[in-house]
Amino acid sequence: MAKSPDTEHPVKAFGLAARDTSGVLSPFKFSRRATAEKDVRFKVLYCGICHSDLHMVKNEWGMSQYPIVPGHEIVGVVTEVGSKVEKFKVGDKVGVGCLVGSCKSCDSCAADLENYCPKQILTYSAPYIDGTITYGGYSDTMVADEHFVAAMGTMDGIIDTVSATHSIVPLIGLLKAQGKLVLVGAPEKPLELPSFSLIMGRKLVAGSGIGGLKETQEMLDFAAKHNITADVELISADYVNTAMERLLKADVRYRFVIDVANTLKSA
Repeated sequence: MAKSPDTEHPVKAFGLAARDTSGVLSPFKFSRRATAEKDVRFKVLYCGICHSDLHMVKNEWGMSQYPIVPGHEIVGVVTEVGSKVEKFKVGDKVGVGCLVGSCKSCDSCAADLENYCPKQILTYSAPYIDGTITYGGYSDTMVADEHFVAAMGTMDGIIDTVSATHSIVPLIGLLKAQGKLVLVGAPEKPLELPSFSLIMGRKLVAGSGIGGLKETQEMLDFAAKHNITADVELISADYVNTAMERLLKADVRYRFVIDVANTLKSA
């Protein structure tokens, strides 16, 4: 049985949590660990809402551990660093994605592919190395090992990010010969695979969950260099349940992002 972070950790935190499969999020007080020598602690400014958050708060993948504080698209500003942290300082703008831990010694970790580590630790609703359960970015503060913190700074391929059930036939039709469709969304129901379209064009369908930390940093650096930004719909913390309902209905034009710093208030 997992330990309760409230009894194991000393730093008070506040966020939004789901307590059961209804997926309804409500104010939640909890604790985070003290800043260790390789840890970076930061104030959460914003956190995106991913469709996987909706799956998790409703336990649609059968792996949720309640209460759940979701959120793995986290951006904030550093408030404290451990004594052996080398990459960051107080005041830096940073982000955390889907992972907050791995073994750091297997072949995947050695190849900067921590996302394939058999001992990977997800940002929320997963057992941490101390036996407690991780909490995500729908919260006012976050702490993570610096290794898992990133600094902000006719088609050959298509990346399909949709997590709702949909047809991939039109997407495959957009690929030229030997093109690749990469699925990163996770619909609840299996997708139909049009074999004839693949065979005639020697096209490929592949999948990818999340990137390793090296890939993630390279992506952020590339986006910063070329001024690549994302269109978002900024919402307040008290709108999060409505946002989840809209997400379920596919009533979303841009990525929902919670304005954590300005709107998350302790009850």
